[in-house]
Amino acid sequence: MRRICVFCGSSTGTDPIHADAATRLGRHLAAKGVGMVYGGGGIGLMGLAADAALAGGGEVIGVIPRSLWALEVGHARLTENHVVGSMHERKAKMAELADGFVALPGGIGTLEELFEVWTWAQLGLHHKPVGLLNVAGYFDALLGFLDDMVAKGFLHADHRAMLAVADDPDALLRALHAYEPPTVERWFDTARS
Repeated sequence: MRRICVFCGSSTGTDPIHADAATRLGRHLAAKGVGMVYGGGGIGLMGLAADAALAGGGEVIGVIPRSLWALEVGHARLTENHVVGSMHERKAKMAELADGFVALPGGIGTLEELFEVWTWAQLGLHHKPVGLLNVAGYFDALLGFLDDMVAKGFLHADHRAMLAVADDPDALLRALHAYEPPTVERWFDTARS
């Protein structure tokens, strides 16, 4: 795996453990020789992960829309910076450049990015691994909701299993490297047929 796309907050949140996790992930990617692709911001968890990867000698590629360059204080010291026209272009470019995806704590933008690439994988539009770095149980409630979706028949168990989850960067990267796409056929509600 040459590059991992990292989705995370443009804020650091209220608990310093999240900032520490972003820094550890950036360092870990650099140490493993895995490039980082991300939203191009220089603030929040985004900036911390990028700075840590750069400090470790890693490749860091940012992709940011022009409209957010000033708002997210676009990171000017990256290996590569792609300034694009829209959020749609941003997500498409990040997906094109990455061999897998990891979400750290963040807000609705982080979740939206995560769910989009996971949906693409479920539909077979790509075969790249998707994972959550579940720092201090940040995603526990979300994971419980996903399990409830399976129990209620709205998410296939094999599609739920596509999402790798770990609380440690090394364990998560190992899971992403070991990922094999499921061979589940799409299933639809046939009650109306």
